[in-house]
Amino acid sequence: MEEFAVNKVFRLLEPGPVVLVTTSFQGNMNVMTMGFHMMVQHEPPLIGAIIGPWDHSYTALKETGECVIAIPTAALAEKVVDIGNCSGRHTDKFATFGLTSSPAGEVEAPLIKECYANIECKVVDKTLANKYDLFILEAVKAWVDPKLEGQPTMHHKGDGTFSLDGKVINLQDRMVKWKQFQD
Repeated sequence: MEEFAVNKVFRLLEPGPVVLVTTSFQGNMNVMTMGFHMMVQHEPPLIGAIIGPWDHSYTALKETGECVIAIPTAALAEKVVDIGNCSGRHTDKFATFGLTSSPAGEVEAPLIKECYANIECKVVDKTLANKYDLFILEAVKAWVDPKLEGQPTMHHKGDGTFSLDGKVINLQDRMVKWKQFQD
């Protein structure tokens, strides 16, 4: 074993795919790239999301208490990175990056049609937002595009490189304790 820099452990624990987060505030839609998120609870489904005051979406999320987490496939990788490299303060990212917004069912933030999945969320706890930029979101409605099922998603390695979902192994028969969460 070799020692690893503790300030880079996030590269080892990256929890899930890079996602896009949409908000709608004062008549303006925005989309941002987010890599730091995690499932917090199964029922109701709670998601921890790191969105800081440096992000244009931070104010919208704090004020409206709503967003959509859209899960892009790797086919959108370059757009996802480019979205993260500019600010919604100065850029209409939907127009600039050719994304199609679609009305959500439970929140004002839009869905992104080009993404595999869209999860409508409401903020249920923002007590850690000021200290850690951590919002706890409840998933209130979710959508998937069956045509994109099985397409790889991208996972940030913390240094500008990404890994893509790979081979799937099925160990459902061994998941005795968690059977209620299987299909």
